[in-house]
Amino acid sequence: MLFPTVEFALFFVVVLIVAWSLHRFNGAHKIFLLLASYVFYGFWDWSYVPLLFGLSIFSVLIARQIQASQTKKLQTFWLAVGVTVCLSTLGYYKYTGFLFTSVLELWRHFGRPPAAHLLSPLLPLGVSFFTFHAISLMMDAYRGKLRQTVGVLDALLYVAFFPQLIAGPILRASSFLPQLAVRRNPSAIRVNRALLLIVSGLFKKVVISNLLATRLVEQVFAAPQAFHRTDIVLAVYGYAAQIYCDFSGYTDIAIGCAMLLGYQFPRNFNAPYTAANPQEFWRRWHISLSSWLRDYLYIPLGGSRCSARRVCVNLMITMLLGGLWHGAAWTFVTWGALHGLYLVIHRGWTAVAWPPVVRLRKTAAWRWVSCILLFHAVCLGWVFFRAPSFGIAFALLQQLASPGAATLATFPVLLALLAGLFGQFQPLRWRRAAECEASRWPALVSGAAFAVAIFTIELLGPSGVAPFIYFRF
Repeated sequence: MLFPTVEFALFFVVVLIVAWSLHRFNGAHKIFLLLASYVFYGFWDWSYVPLLFGLSIFSVLIARQIQASQTKKLQTFWLAVGVTVCLSTLGYYKYTGFLFTSVLELWRHFGRPPAAHLLSPLLPLGVSFFTFHAISLMMDAYRGKLRQTVGVLDALLYVAFFPQLIAGPILRASSFLPQLAVRRNPSAIRVNRALLLIVSGLFKKVVISNLLATRLVEQVFAAPQAFHRTDIVLAVYGYAAQIYCDFSGYTDIAIGCAMLLGYQFPRNFNAPYTAANPQEFWRRWHISLSSWLRDYLYIPLGGSRCSARRVCVNLMITMLLGGLWHGAAWTFVTWGALHGLYLVIHRGWTAVAWPPVVRLRKTAAWRWVSCILLFHAVCLGWVFFRAPSFGIAFALLQQLASPGAATLATFPVLLALLAGLFGQFQPLRWRRAAECEASRWPALVSGAAFAVAIFTIELLGPSGVAPFIYFRF
C-alpha cells in the first residue's frame, strides 16, 4: 500500500477516526493500531505477515530474557542469540542469491563451475527496517535504556507501526516505547505541522521525484551510451535530487501521519546537500540509519577511541556494511566504500595542523568550495548506487567525455531539478512561518487548503505512482 494512493488515504482516514475514538482506552488503542499495521503490511503480501510477527515476538522474548538475566555474561549470551537470529533471517531473504552468485562468479576464475541455479526468496518489503527495529529493542534492553520490563503489545507495535514499517525512519525502542506507555492527548497534536509535512512529502515524491525519474534518470541509466555529456550530467544531478525527494518525501509523510495519530518520529533529513564535509553529510542524510550504524556498529568496534589507523578501519567497515545493507550487489558495496573513503580522507584533512590550512578551513569561501566538492563526490557515489551493474556505471562515467547537446533538458525537468536541489537551502523559518500562519485559519479553511494542495499535486505529477526507492531495502 503506497502512501500517495487513494487506497492509503481511505485506510488512514479510517485508522485515524477509530484510533482517536479509542484513545481513552490505551490498551484497545494500541491493539487496534497493531492490527491496522498488519493489515497495512498484508496489503502487499499476507504470506509475510507471520515473518513480521515472528521476528517481533522473538525480539520481545529475547529482550525480556536480557532484562531478567542477573549477570552481564548471561545478558551478552541472550543478545548474541537474538542478533544472530535476526541477522540470519535478514541474510537469508536479502543475501542468499547474492552470495551464491558471487561464489559462482569466483569459481569461474578457477575453472568451469558446476551447473547450478538458485532462486532467491522474494524479498519482503521493509525487512531491513523491521529487522533493525528488532535488534534495537534487544540492544536497548541490554544497555539498560528501557526502565520497565518490555511489554509484548508495546514491543509488537514498536516493530510493526505502519507509518515507519516499510522505509523508516528507524526508531529507537528507548524513545518510542515511553510514548506507548501514556494515553494520546488530542489537544497536543500540531495538526497544521502534520498537514504541511504530508503535503511537502507528497509534492517531493509525486511531482519532483517521479518527474525526474520518468523524464530523465530512467532513460539515461537504462542506456547511457545513447546520450552525451550534458544529459549524463543532468541525469546524475537528477538522481541526486530524485533520491533525496523520494526518501525525504516518504519520511515527511510518515512523520506527518504519525503526528496526526499522536506519536513523534525523529527527523530523518536535514538539508544534506548543504553539508560541507562527509561527516556532516551523514549527520544530515538518513539520520536514523547513520546514528544507528554509529551507536550499534561503529562505537562497538571501537569508534574514535582507537589509534588513527584503527579508526579508519572502523569507518570503512561501518560504511561497507552500510552499503551492503542497502542492497545485495557489489555496486552498493562500492557506494559504501566510497563514503568510507570520503570519511577517512576528511579525517586526515582535519588532522592537518599547518596554520595556513587551519585558517583556510575557517573561511566562508572554503565552506562553499568544500560543499560543492562534497556534492560531486556524493553524486559519484549515487552513480554506483543507481546503476544496475558496473557496466552501466562505467559506461555512464565514460560518456561524460562525449560532447553533445542536451536532449532531455525540458523546462519541467530543469524546474524539478532546481527545486529538488536548491529547495534544501530554504530557511527553516519559512516553514515555521507557514505553520504559524496556517494555525490562524479556521479548521474548515485549513481542510479546504489541504484538499486543494492534494488536488494540485495530483495534477502536476506524472501519471501513475512509482514505488518509493527505499521500499526495496
